Amino acid sequence: MDKVPAIFVSAFVIGGIAIIGWTIFSSERADTVVSVKVPTLSQPAKVGKAAFDATCAQCHGANAAGSDKGPPLVHDIYNPGHHADYAFVLAAQRGVRQHHWPFGDMPPQPQVSEADIGAIVRYIRELQAANGISYRPHNM
Repeated sequence: MDKVPAIFVSAFVIGGIAIIGWTIFSSERADTVVSVKVPTLSQPAKVGKAAFDATCAQCHGANAAGSDKGPPLVHDIYNPGHHADYAFVLAAQRGVRQHHWPFGDMPPQPQVSEADIGAIVRYIRELQAANGISYRPHNM
């Protein structure tokens, strides 16, 4: 008889933890689509937009605003002081282990050329600048 209350308490605690975890996880995903102001783009950024739309937007959303499959790149986490341009190169070439968002690992994108990656980075940086995201030193 003494085991019955312990089982109920354990089930209640485990259920509560599961509900809290689900709430946190689902709210992180819900907050991953941001509103992006799109500026007049330079010619290199226009090339980057075309490459982004063809290869990145399916996960990172239109105008890098995020989706239910990938995070927004127009976000302060990706400011140049925290993620330098080369971080985007490595992400496309090698993939990325999940570290900021709950989307899982990003696989390598071997179909994207180095020239396209450079143009994509230019596009992302122009979007970021238009949305108030600029270099901030990263302090650990």
